[in-house]
Amino acid sequence: MRKGGKNSVLIELKNVFKYYYMGDNVVKAVDGISLKVNEGEFVAIMGPSGSGKSTSMNLVGSLDVPTKGNIFLDGEDISTFSESDLSQLRGQKIGFIFQSFNLIPNLTAKENVMLPMTFQGVPIEEREVRAEELLNLVELGDRMDHYPNELSGGQKQRVAIARSLANEPEVILADEPTGNLDTKTGDIVMDFLDKLHKQGKTIIMITHEPELAKQHAEIVYWLRDGKLEKITKKKKVKKYTDGEPKRIVKERE
Repeated sequence: MRKGGKNSVLIELKNVFKYYYMGDNVVKAVDGISLKVNEGEFVAIMGPSGSGKSTSMNLVGSLDVPTKGNIFLDGEDISTFSESDLSQLRGQKIGFIFQSFNLIPNLTAKENVMLPMTFQGVPIEEREVRAEELLNLVELGDRMDHYPNELSGGQKQRVAIARSLANEPEVILADEPTGNLDTKTGDIVMDFLDKLHKQGKTIIMITHEPELAKQHAEIVYWLRDGKLEKITKKKKVKKYTDGEPKRIVKERE
């Protein structure tokens, strides 16, 4: 259960650094980033190759730990967690959607969606019902027993979306979710992410496509050389009591 209310801070990075040591050289993949993601926001993290966006995703998703700094998820400092605690946290609170789908080839679509629930000790009957519900949600009810090599790229990504929702996570972390898809199929995938956002899910999307971020994200964090270069916030229409809509910039509390 969420501790805070609507618009409460769900994820916060405080002066986070991630360095990699290669011989005598130090690669500053993330170099002092501070940012916040509120509950229910659709956030995009952008930047050129080598900007640190993938490393930032790994840190936010608890796939890696910072060299320095603090990362808070739902008020807990996960930068101090052990690997086993991080693994448990990932399974409970974060759903992942990867550019390369990362489906298990010898498992059916249904079995792939069931897998995250297996690690959380969910009974098999419940896993099966939940997986079927999710595959119907992404309009793949007729592909449940198909293996990944029997699915198109768009179908694989929809299976990945269903799998990301298996444990009802608070955050969906999407790494280049349309990167391996044609434009039409990519639009279908983004429509699903928009629906999840409207249902209250917090979406964090890593992308190199400015138009994708502009169309779908409320807030865009731009990275360069491991640093936060700028923040772009989408304007929206808000109606006032006089009936006249005015353009405002969505500001954080």
